Amino acid sequence: MRCVLYPPPQSLLDLKAHDHQLTLLPRLDSFTCNACGLKGDRSPYVCFQCGFMIHQDCLDLPRLININRHDHRVSRTCVLGVVNSVCGVCHEKVDWTCGGFSCKRCTDFVVHSKCATREDVWNGKELQGVPEYPEDIEPYVVIDDNTIQHFSHKEHYLRLHANGGLCEDNKHCNACTHPVSLQSFYECIDCDFILHQNCAGFPRMKWHVLHNERLTLVTTEADLFRCTACGRFSNGFRYQHNKTSFHLLCGSISEPLVHPSHPHHPLYYLLPEKNVKSCNGCNKVAPHVLRCIEKDCGFVLGFECATLPQVVKHRSEDHPLSLCYGEEANGKYWCDICEKETNPKTWFYTCKDHRASLHTHCVLGDFSGLMPRSRIWTMAFGHIEVVLNKSVSRPLCWNCKLHCIPPIIFKSLDTSCVYFCSYGCI
Repeated sequence: MRCVLYPPPQSLLDLKAHDHQLTLLPRLDSFTCNACGLKGDRSPYVCFQCGFMIHQDCLDLPRLININRHDHRVSRTCVLGVVNSVCGVCHEKVDWTCGGFSCKRCTDFVVHSKCATREDVWNGKELQGVPEYPEDIEPYVVIDDNTIQHFSHKEHYLRLHANGGLCEDNKHCNACTHPVSLQSFYECIDCDFILHQNCAGFPRMKWHVLHNERLTLVTTEADLFRCTACGRFSNGFRYQHNKTSFHLLCGSISEPLVHPSHPHHPLYYLLPEKNVKSCNGCNKVAPHVLRCIEKDCGFVLGFECATLPQVVKHRSEDHPLSLCYGEEANGKYWCDICEKETNPKTWFYTCKDHRASLHTHCVLGDFSGLMPRSRIWTMAFGHIEVVLNKSVSRPLCWNCKLHCIPPIIFKSLDTSCVYFCSYGCI
């Protein structure tokens, strides 16, 4: 009925779709669309001058767009021309003789037309005729070999402290909120502002696979926000667009991701499968996961496990703890922190001599995404301060009545000596 009420034109000249006049071929006949590379079975538009054939619904394909899998604009082309290439979205092979989208700056980046215009990849904005203004996305200005001025801390200079083997577990990065540990970091000359060297280099604007609008790096202090990728709470730096927020580590993940737990194959974000698979790190179903696309591999990694720190320091051990990616073992393992059984097949933290297997949650706690000494306002208890749990005598949690185990806990400022060890308790 749609074709009866609104019949397609017999011929048209649409320079957006093709340079020559196109004629409707109204019959059942199989063909390959030159615009998207997919098969069709009826009524294409044909260019008799050059043999070009196109689906009716491919006539409206945009010419120039942004997609969340690439930092540059991609433009539609009639012939991709890149042999043995794979699509930058679905990672399936691309027919180089057909049309698609490609990047003029990165000659090897190509995308299927249908993949580039998916709702979860493209924001629906045609950029043909829209000028691309140069944007300042560099996060800092170099003063000298060891000194920078970061855009989030313009009032003072930051000086580099190279990794010298000293574990600075009491100093926390203002960007990712994690301890400095054994990583190189920049420290303010005049105050206690600190940034990991890696965190200082993250761009001010970027695209992310979980959002089809460009994100901005927000560095202003804020109340708690929940990361869209992993679900953890944080109050550090965040990549944000409207109500979508990613904490710095999840927001900085891009494809392909090569993770130490799966070094031989890169990981990609693909559309969720009907058969939901649990994360190989924690054996839990994660809201968003990265997958290995190699045949018969099946490795899946949630964003929470993908951003776990590789090395941490905990009061239960004299030496730094390393993240272990599970192992086949007989017998029972016990966590030295909570004194409960651990599953050695899931990820855990272990010490230098590998005699300990500590739950990742016990080592990090619920508040690992929060900056120590920051303050948060709650309806029930007023102002709450994020404090380090490093005293000789661990405080009692107001709710569960147990000594607080995590390295970071909450302390009520409006009520004397009231502590909380987890989000569940508060």
